[in-house]
Amino acid sequence: MKKNVLIIGAGGVAQVVAHKAAQHNDVLGDLHIASRTQAKCAAIIESVRAKGAMKVPGVFTAHAVDAMDTAAVAALIRETGCQIVINVGSSFVNMTVLEACIQTGAAYMDTAIHEDPKKACETPPWYGNYEWKRRAACKAAGVTAILGVGFDPGVVNAWARVAEGMLDRIDSVDIIDINAGSHGRWFATNFDPEINFREFTGTVYSWQQGAWQENSMFEVGKTWDMPVVGPQKAYLTGHDEVHSLSARYPQADVRFWMGFGDHYINVFTVLKNLGLLSEKPVRTAEGLEVVPLKVVKAVLPDPASLAPEYTGKTCIGDLVKGVKDGKPAEVLIYNVADHKEAYLEVGAQGISYTAGVPPVAAAVLIAQGAWDVGTMANVEELDPAPFVNLLNRIGLPSRIRDAEGDRELWL
Repeated sequence: MKKNVLIIGAGGVAQVVAHKAAQHNDVLGDLHIASRTQAKCAAIIESVRAKGAMKVPGVFTAHAVDAMDTAAVAALIRETGCQIVINVGSSFVNMTVLEACIQTGAAYMDTAIHEDPKKACETPPWYGNYEWKRRAACKAAGVTAILGVGFDPGVVNAWARVAEGMLDRIDSVDIIDINAGSHGRWFATNFDPEINFREFTGTVYSWQQGAWQENSMFEVGKTWDMPVVGPQKAYLTGHDEVHSLSARYPQADVRFWMGFGDHYINVFTVLKNLGLLSEKPVRTAEGLEVVPLKVVKAVLPDPASLAPEYTGKTCIGDLVKGVKDGKPAEVLIYNVADHKEAYLEVGAQGISYTAGVPPVAAAVLIAQGAWDVGTMANVEELDPAPFVNLLNRIGLPSRIRDAEGDRELWL
């Protein structure tokens, strides 16, 4: 049984993780949060205590650490006695934090695939380029490392595994991510602008007809009629879970669709065409070297600042089609989250909420032993039942729509 949790990061998702971990500190034990700026961590802890979120009296301590420094992260893990690390920092730090966990024996999890800051878009296999290369080391050390255990990737992977048990054959998995909320700003991104833009500046990869298909961003769009939020335009987008799910279901088409409004597309297109989304340094006339993408990030609102005024709902779902008893069949498994409800509970908007609750559920399952598998795994490789059922109880209920109707999903 593992306990004591170290949270890496101090953004909007870390805010959610901190609050939900506090709500389960009777299982998780002592809590610690670390980022480059200790004051940000302290502010998150203050918000936890202001909400009275700690289920039982206990430790919650802020630390400063350079998460790009494996030795520093390993030292902090040893100092705090943490046996579970929830990495919700920048995806640039995945490999250094993972390595620190391998060295110390702590369980590791993250919510997004590792990225090299010098590369805006890599060719598949994305997990194969970084995380999966450490599989053998995790297994040899007996270290549990759960990759991509946010919402998408994460919950959507578990839903695909659920659908796998309901169909005799899977022919397609379409993951649809719709944010029908409004933050009231002229323009802002819902998570780190640098990571957000990097996702969309390169080639869009999907897995279709047994091979990688390449498209450009916003080239392929489709209107999806989703529960609660209604018809929404979404675009084929490259995303982490496409890689791991295509490895599990190579016979199926695996696609990821994300909703975008015309205003976002227009602003994005102008920024990209001007070269302002480039990760390559440029030199100004005054001799200053700057990275255009980092400048854009600096002038945009902090995603965490959007929470107080955010209204509306998100809807994320898996539409899985295939065959059951010799006949075509399909199942939609989905969640609807409310921005205002998320803010009232944990002080964050709905996008952060959907990303931050699942890793805490995974941490609880590791602490209880159900998901403490002693090796590296993507979410679809794990038993989805305890995960889905726990999420139902702690704020992210799954619903299912199939031939039998629309209902809450319990496994």
